[in-house]
Amino acid sequence: MASLTSIATPYPSSSQALRLKSSGNTLFSAGVRSAAMVSGHKTLKIQCTSTKPAKPAAEVDWRQKRELLLEKRVRSVDVKEAQRLQKENNFVILDVRPEAEYKAGHPPGAINVEMYRLIREWTAWDIARRLGFAFFGIFSGTEENPEFIQSVEAKLDKEAKIIVACSSAGTMKPTQNLPEGQQSRSLIAAYLLVLNGYKNVFHLEGGIYTWGKEGLPVETIEED
Repeated sequence: MASLTSIATPYPSSSQALRLKSSGNTLFSAGVRSAAMVSGHKTLKIQCTSTKPAKPAAEVDWRQKRELLLEKRVRSVDVKEAQRLQKENNFVILDVRPEAEYKAGHPPGAINVEMYRLIREWTAWDIARRLGFAFFGIFSGTEENPEFIQSVEAKLDKEAKIIVACSSAGTMKPTQNLPEGQQSRSLIAAYLLVLNGYKNVFHLEGGIYTWGKEGLPVETIEED
């Protein structure tokens, strides 16, 4: 019986190309850092053929993200304050969840730009990343949306008052177990926004989950 001895999660960058070799013959290009599989008397190895690239902005350490968010005075607001700001002060709720989650239910008037999206391409690298997710039982692998900022800029100018929201949100508040808070898609999105010149960025505390739990109105979009 074949046994998997080691496997690593995919790199976030499509510039990586790895090769699976057996007895010197390349079988296919793969997208994980390194792995070894024993099957019978043969050992299959994945070897990296290129240098790991610099991390994209969203992959920067959470501590650095949090420092910038605090420096730029990004403030968390609860769902009822967010609703008031939206109604009375022309704030826009930016829902950064996947499109399917947004369509299933979102605050009225919220706009959607995915922070992460389903892997779309079928290159050798993307197939390998799908396999990496599938190994952990995840059959809808996601990737950072490379067009996130461009998509936001097409909808909102740099002076817009934005409340960034995701499912349950993280927090910048320190706790005993999490002295630096906990990052989330909405906080990563807020970090990217202030990094790219947005000046009025807020964060929805508790996320869309709390919005619904508090009984606030929700819109849905039916699929065709």
